[in-house]
Amino acid sequence: MNNHRNNEYGQELFGKLEQLCDHPTKQHSSFNPHDTRVKELRKMKKFRFQLLHRWLVERFEPCRVADIAGGKGLLAYLLQRSGWHSAVIDPVNQALPHKYKDISTGKRVKLSPTDRVHRIDREFATSMAYRFDLLIGMHAHACNAMIIDIASELECGFVLFPCCVIDEPFYPPLGVQWLESVASYAIYKGHVVYPFRLNFKGQNIGLCSIGKRCHLLEE
Repeated sequence: MNNHRNNEYGQELFGKLEQLCDHPTKQHSSFNPHDTRVKELRKMKKFRFQLLHRWLVERFEPCRVADIAGGKGLLAYLLQRSGWHSAVIDPVNQALPHKYKDISTGKRVKLSPTDRVHRIDREFATSMAYRFDLLIGMHAHACNAMIIDIASELECGFVLFPCCVIDEPFYPPLGVQWLESVASYAIYKGHVVYPFRLNFKGQNIGLCSIGKRCHLLEE
């Protein structure tokens, strides 16, 4: 499938999600999940953490956030620098990257050898979520349903970028995309869900639920 058809496919899927998630009882009517920088060139997948960091800090007050399956921890590091209390939950302990590109300035930023983020070096379990206000799962295999379930119980927020159905407790019906199934499940569990897109190539459609334990900047 070429890039043009990929873009058409993404637009069609995003339109379905907007219809699915748009209902008259939607909370936070002033909340705008859309990335307004439409004139930016589409970025590579490796910049997804910088893009999500920018999206989060422009909409939410700093809070306690868990980056589930967060890999090297760049997102947690960027949020920590922005005044958030962040942690990585990932069974594989990886060092922070030595450098990253600041997408606002276009400059390379080197990290100090002493820079650290808090890590929990285990697979995600719902018992870990109690200390956090916002749960993030960007392409987090086998964690989407668990995040939705515990966020419903704790009334905390979540941001998900579901990418595959591996080891999840349910599968999408025939003819229904996995993203649609995840959004439908979150709505079934009582969440108000906002779909949004970030400006990188690949699976860039996210699902956000604000919950009661994190707060928007406008509030």
